[in-house]
Amino acid sequence: MAPHAEAAPAAGPDWPAALQALEAGLLQRDVAARCLLLATLAGEHVLLLGPPGTAKSELARRLHRRLPGTRYFERLLTRFTVPEELFGPLSLRALEDDRYERLTEGYLPQAEVAFLDEVFKANSAILNTLLGLLHERQFDNGAQREPVPLLCLVGASNELPQDDGLLAFYDRFLLRVPVAPVDDAHFHALLHASAPTPSSSTNAHEAGLLTARSLEALREQARTVGLSAEVLRHLDRARQRGRTGDHPVSDRRWRQVAELLKVQAASRGAAQVSPWDLWVLPFVLPHRPDDVPAWTEAFLEDVAHAVPLDTDWLERALVALEGQLEIEQLAPADGADDRAGKLALAQTLGGQGGETEMLRLVSERARRHYSPLHVATRLAQVDEWATHLSALADQVHATAEAVTAQAQAHPWLPPSWRAHIAAVHAARVTQVQALQARGSALRTGYAGLPVDAQRQEPAPAPVPLPAGP
Repeated sequence: MAPHAEAAPAAGPDWPAALQALEAGLLQRDVAARCLLLATLAGEHVLLLGPPGTAKSELARRLHRRLPGTRYFERLLTRFTVPEELFGPLSLRALEDDRYERLTEGYLPQAEVAFLDEVFKANSAILNTLLGLLHERQFDNGAQREPVPLLCLVGASNELPQDDGLLAFYDRFLLRVPVAPVDDAHFHALLHASAPTPSSSTNAHEAGLLTARSLEALREQARTVGLSAEVLRHLDRARQRGRTGDHPVSDRRWRQVAELLKVQAASRGAAQVSPWDLWVLPFVLPHRPDDVPAWTEAFLEDVAHAVPLDTDWLERALVALEGQLEIEQLAPADGADDRAGKLALAQTLGGQGGETEMLRLVSERARRHYSPLHVATRLAQVDEWATHLSALADQVHATAEAVTAQAQAHPWLPPSWRAHIAAVHAARVTQVQALQARGSALRTGYAGLPVDAQRQEPAPAPVPLPAGP
């Protein structure tokens, strides 16, 4: 497997620096930060699913600070929230002229970045308006349909919508990202971490800032990006996998997925979508957060080959060969009863001080000696087994080298995923090396069997081994 050649990043938004600013000081938020930034580049919306206190609102505020000059809107929704809190109060002057219009300045219809917490607790009047605002980027203000400048709306919720009437609104979020509390391995780091200190203003010369012009240039460039045959094969498998669930992926979502992948490739300066760009599929295709791990494992298996190594046959064959060696090493020579008496005498003459030369000689003669043909036959079977292992080892080493290089080279792949991929492939290499070490010891053992050069005997029957691969 040869690493994919990576082109230089395209001219456009300084997204690597923006990503670094989003992630700075946050533990285990690399996936959420990448999904949030990628959605913004593509003009899509993100739903963060997780309990309170997991930095969902902090990520949205950090995103806003990457977009200087943009307007930000944030609200916590409840079942008592009224439309005026999101879309603005009614215009009294318009009512005097019999017009039903809202004053939207400072409210959601005028925002470029928005964060709505507990988004599914809003009533139907709000949700119906949000549907058009999110998908069509339009807001019906009285008799007028006005375009909205919304770049990305970040929704947050502790739970999935329970009402089927909310499914259409749920579907408007292209990326749906589970956000869990920091795990035990990072708990101490959490305790030592400093609280975020957001700045109320953004320096125009600060690195990692995104502008409307650079975003538009990137999306224009994305229109020239293609989907390779390899990527299409992966997407075909993903579509088949998606059909097994209760909520098949819609045609609209598939089109959005394709555009998202193209934007990601364009941001890397690539002319085609790479299989590694598909890391985002677990956050756009599953309907439920519980399905994300299975989709993640599918990516890790299909693209990263980060799966446990199957060495069952080699291990069972090795155990059989090791067992036979132990039998042959302990096998007594012909006339073993007489030799046993001599061995006892030698032990008596040797006293308590350890093995004497006589003890060694008698002990050696008490063991069965084998013909050169016998030893050569056993070594040939071990070498045949080692040939299979050597072929596997070459494949494992080549795959590990190529895959880890590709993972490290892909700038969007979450660092936690890179670390996992590297660890799995390192474990695969270690697993093969352990078998090679046992195989080497096995060969040394057979080669060290006592040999009687004058002994004539037919070649031994091969050690029975399990069915081969």
